[in-house]
Order: sequence, then C-alpha cells, then structure tokens
Amino acid sequence: MKRILLYAIAACTVYLMLTSLCLAEGKKINAREAASYIGKNVTVCGAVASAKYAFRSKGQPTFLNLDEPYPHQIFTVLIWGSDRPAFAKPEIYYSGKNICVNGDIKMYRGTPEIIARNPDQIKLNN
Repeated sequence: MKRILLYAIAACTVYLMLTSLCLAEGKKINAREAASYIGKNVTVCGAVASAKYAFRSKGQPTFLNLDEPYPHQIFTVLIWGSDRPAFAKPEIYYSGKNICVNGDIKMYRGTPEIIARNPDQIKLNN
C-alpha cells in the first residue's frame, strides 16, 4: 500500500511539474513580466516606446523597446539586419503601436529580449 501511495505521489509531482512548464510555453505576458520567463517561449505584449535602426552598428540591429524608451527599456525586440528586409522598416511601422512578439526570451546586459527573425513573430495588439 505504501508503495502504491509513493508511486501516486511521484506521478502527481511529475504531472504538476510538466503542467507548469507547458503553461509557460506560449503564454501571453506583459513586458514587465518578461524577466521572469528567461529561456521560455512566450508572447510578450507592450507599447513600442522607442525604436531605432542602428545601421552603423555591427549586424545592423533594429531595436523595438516596449513600455519604456531607451536607455530605460524594460524589454527589447531585436531584429538583425540580415532579417530586416522581411520587416519593411520596423522602426517606423511599429513605432508607437501596441504589439505582441512571440519567441524565446533571453537576457542581454540586464534587459530581457526576443530576437524576431520573421515578421510572423510580431502582431499588432489593438
């Protein structure tokens, strides 16, 4: 009887762990919550407070900073220059708009970010 109870407890524990991991995947969060989801695939939503195409920088990145403008950004969407042609001037198109971006959150210099390689990762959030 004790063995069955131990197996049941173990099975429930594994189930709860897997359920919590699955719930994080594909979850919609706001930009301020992003730092709690490093390494997870989620959808982050917020207002584009500042946008910049750094064409003179290595890799020609475009930065979309959500909810707070640079240098106080709390979350960044990064689009590398090599992926930029698919986006058609994202620093202009998304500026001032509410967006949701899906992808794996990484930390870069203390700020969480998602690298957007495809325009399908970014949706307007009306």
